Amino acid sequence: MATLLISTLAASAQKNTSESYIEQFKDDAIRIMHETGVPASIVLGVAMHESGCGNSTLARHLNNQFGVKGYGTVVYYDKHHKKVRTSYKQYDSVLESFEDFARIMTERKQFSHLGDVLSHYDYTAWAHGIQHSGYCTSRKWASQVLGIINKYNLNSLDEKPAAQPELANNQQ
Repeated sequence: MATLLISTLAASAQKNTSESYIEQFKDDAIRIMHETGVPASIVLGVAMHESGCGNSTLARHLNNQFGVKGYGTVVYYDKHHKKVRTSYKQYDSVLESFEDFARIMTERKQFSHLGDVLSHYDYTAWAHGIQHSGYCTSRKWASQVLGIINKYNLNSLDEKPAAQPELANNQQ
Protein backbone atom coordinates (compact mmCIF):
# COMPACT_ATOMS: atom_id res chain seq x y z
CA MET A 1 0.00 0.00 0.00
CA ALA A 2 2.81 2.43 0.91
CA THR A 3 4.59 1.67 -2.37
CA LEU A 4 1.42 2.44 -4.32
CA LEU A 5 0.99 5.72 -2.48
CA ILE A 6 4.61 6.75 -3.09
CA SER A 7 4.45 5.87 -6.79
CA THR A 8 1.14 7.74 -7.13
CA LEU A 9 2.61 10.83 -5.46
CA ALA A 10 5.73 10.64 -7.59
CA ALA A 11 3.68 10.37 -10.77
CA SER A 12 1.52 13.36 -9.85
CA ALA A 13 4.61 15.43 -9.05
CA GLN A 14 6.25 14.69 -12.42
CA LYS A 15 6.62 17.58 -14.78
CA ASN A 16 5.30 17.60 -18.32
CA THR A 17 7.89 16.78 -20.93
CA SER A 18 7.86 18.56 -24.27
CA GLU A 19 6.73 15.36 -25.93
CA SER A 20 3.87 14.72 -23.47
CA TYR A 21 2.70 18.34 -23.78
CA ILE A 22 2.64 18.12 -27.57
CA GLU A 23 0.81 14.80 -27.51
CA GLN A 24 -1.75 16.07 -25.01
CA PHE A 25 -2.60 19.34 -26.80
CA LYS A 26 -1.76 18.96 -30.50
CA ASP A 27 -5.33 18.12 -31.54
CA ASP A 28 -6.63 21.22 -29.75
CA ALA A 29 -4.01 23.38 -31.49
CA ILE A 30 -4.94 21.92 -34.90
CA ARG A 31 -8.63 22.55 -34.34
CA ILE A 32 -7.93 26.13 -33.24
CA MET A 33 -5.83 26.61 -36.40
CA HIS A 34 -8.74 25.50 -38.60
CA GLU A 35 -11.15 27.75 -36.72
CA THR A 36 -8.96 30.88 -36.57
CA GLY A 37 -6.08 30.61 -39.05
CA VAL A 38 -3.43 30.85 -36.32
CA PRO A 39 -0.92 28.05 -37.07
CA ALA A 40 -1.05 25.09 -34.70
CA SER A 41 2.75 25.24 -34.54
CA ILE A 42 2.53 28.83 -33.24
CA VAL A 43 -0.15 27.98 -30.66
CA LEU A 44 1.87 25.04 -29.32
CA GLY A 45 5.32 26.61 -29.75
CA VAL A 46 4.38 29.81 -27.94
CA ALA A 47 2.57 27.87 -25.20
CA MET A 48 5.58 25.60 -24.70
CA HIS A 49 7.92 28.59 -24.56
CA GLU A 50 5.79 30.77 -22.28
CA SER A 51 4.65 28.03 -19.89
CA GLY A 52 7.64 25.72 -19.87
CA CYS A 53 5.42 22.99 -21.35
CA GLY A 54 2.74 23.66 -18.76
CA ASN A 55 5.13 23.50 -15.82
CA SER A 56 5.21 27.21 -14.91
CA THR A 57 3.40 28.48 -11.83
CA LEU A 58 0.87 30.36 -13.99
CA ALA A 59 0.20 27.27 -16.08
CA ARG A 60 -0.19 24.96 -13.09
CA HIS A 61 -2.34 27.23 -10.91
CA LEU A 62 -4.25 29.32 -13.47
CA ASN A 63 -4.17 27.19 -16.68
CA ASN A 64 -2.55 30.30 -18.20
CA GLN A 65 -0.20 28.98 -20.89
CA PHE A 66 0.72 32.36 -22.42
CA GLY A 67 1.22 34.79 -19.52
CA VAL A 68 -1.92 36.71 -20.44
CA LYS A 69 -2.83 39.46 -17.98
CA GLY A 70 -6.38 39.80 -16.72
CA TYR A 71 -8.50 42.76 -15.69
CA GLY A 72 -8.70 42.10 -11.97
CA THR A 73 -6.94 40.27 -9.22
CA VAL A 74 -6.90 36.48 -9.02
CA VAL A 75 -6.12 34.65 -5.79
CA TYR A 76 -4.69 31.14 -5.64
CA TYR A 77 -2.71 29.11 -3.13
CA ASP A 78 0.83 27.98 -3.89
CA LYS A 79 2.42 24.65 -2.94
CA HIS A 80 3.09 25.98 0.57
CA HIS A 81 -0.61 26.91 0.98
CA LYS A 82 0.32 30.58 0.90
CA LYS A 83 -2.20 32.99 -0.62
CA VAL A 84 -0.92 34.56 -3.84
CA ARG A 85 -2.56 37.53 -5.57
CA THR A 86 -1.86 38.04 -9.24
CA SER A 87 -3.07 40.11 -12.15
CA TYR A 88 -2.67 37.22 -14.59
CA LYS A 89 -5.80 35.77 -16.15
CA GLN A 90 -7.20 32.49 -14.86
CA TYR A 91 -8.71 29.92 -17.23
CA ASP A 92 -10.93 26.92 -16.57
CA SER A 93 -8.79 24.76 -18.86
CA VAL A 94 -5.68 24.74 -21.04
CA LEU A 95 -7.98 24.66 -24.07
CA GLU A 96 -9.61 27.90 -22.92
CA SER A 97 -6.14 29.47 -22.65
CA PHE A 98 -5.30 28.31 -26.20
CA GLU A 99 -8.58 29.72 -27.52
CA ASP A 100 -7.96 33.06 -25.81
CA PHE A 101 -4.47 33.29 -27.34
CA ALA A 102 -5.96 32.69 -30.80
CA ARG A 103 -8.65 35.29 -30.08
CA ILE A 104 -5.98 37.82 -29.09
CA MET A 105 -4.07 37.08 -32.30
CA THR A 106 -7.16 37.47 -34.51
CA GLU A 107 -9.20 40.18 -32.76
CA ARG A 108 -6.77 42.61 -31.14
CA LYS A 109 -5.83 45.36 -33.57
CA GLN A 110 -2.21 44.99 -32.47
CA PHE A 111 -2.05 41.46 -33.97
CA SER A 112 -5.10 40.98 -36.22
CA HIS A 113 -3.25 42.19 -39.33
CA LEU A 114 -1.13 39.02 -39.19
CA GLY A 115 -4.07 36.80 -40.06
CA ASP A 116 -4.98 39.12 -42.93
CA VAL A 117 -1.60 38.77 -44.65
CA LEU A 118 -0.23 35.40 -43.48
CA SER A 119 -1.44 31.86 -44.09
CA HIS A 120 -1.44 29.17 -41.43
CA TYR A 121 1.54 27.61 -43.24
CA ASP A 122 3.85 30.58 -42.64
CA TYR A 123 4.76 29.94 -39.02
CA THR A 124 8.10 31.76 -39.34
CA ALA A 125 6.45 35.02 -40.38
CA TRP A 126 3.83 34.56 -37.65
CA ALA A 127 6.54 34.28 -34.96
CA HIS A 128 8.39 37.36 -36.20
CA GLY A 129 5.13 39.26 -36.71
CA ILE A 130 3.94 38.51 -33.16
CA GLN A 131 7.29 39.69 -31.78
CA HIS A 132 7.36 42.87 -33.88
CA SER A 133 3.75 43.64 -32.94
CA GLY A 134 4.73 43.93 -29.28
CA TYR A 135 3.78 40.58 -27.74
CA CYS A 136 7.12 40.41 -25.93
CA THR A 137 10.09 42.58 -25.05
CA SER A 138 12.84 40.06 -25.76
CA ARG A 139 14.63 40.42 -29.09
CA LYS A 140 15.28 36.68 -29.03
CA TRP A 141 11.64 35.63 -28.50
CA ALA A 142 10.81 34.69 -32.12
CA SER A 143 14.07 32.76 -32.46
CA GLN A 144 13.34 30.89 -29.25
CA VAL A 145 9.81 29.99 -30.33
CA LEU A 146 11.04 28.97 -33.79
CA GLY A 147 13.73 26.84 -32.14
CA ILE A 148 11.00 24.91 -30.29
CA ILE A 149 8.88 24.57 -33.43
CA ASN A 150 11.84 23.27 -35.44
CA LYS A 151 13.19 20.99 -32.70
CA TYR A 152 9.84 19.20 -32.31
CA ASN A 153 8.78 19.54 -35.98
CA LEU A 154 5.59 21.31 -34.89
CA ASN A 155 5.18 22.85 -38.35
CA SER A 156 4.07 19.39 -39.53
CA LEU A 157 0.86 20.05 -37.57
CA ASP A 158 0.15 23.02 -39.85
CA GLU A 159 -0.06 20.65 -42.84
CA LYS A 160 -2.94 18.58 -41.48
CA PRO A 161 -6.03 18.32 -43.68
CA ALA A 162 -8.98 20.50 -42.78
CA ALA A 163 -10.80 17.65 -41.01
CA GLN A 164 -11.83 18.77 -37.55
CA PRO A 165 -10.20 16.48 -34.95
CA GLU A 166 -12.00 15.81 -31.71
CA LEU A 167 -10.81 18.00 -28.88
CA ALA A 168 -8.36 16.11 -26.69
CA ASN A 169 -10.09 17.46 -23.57
CA ASN A 170 -13.46 16.04 -24.65
CA GLN A 171 -12.31 12.51 -25.44
CA GLN A 172 -13.58 9.85 -23.09
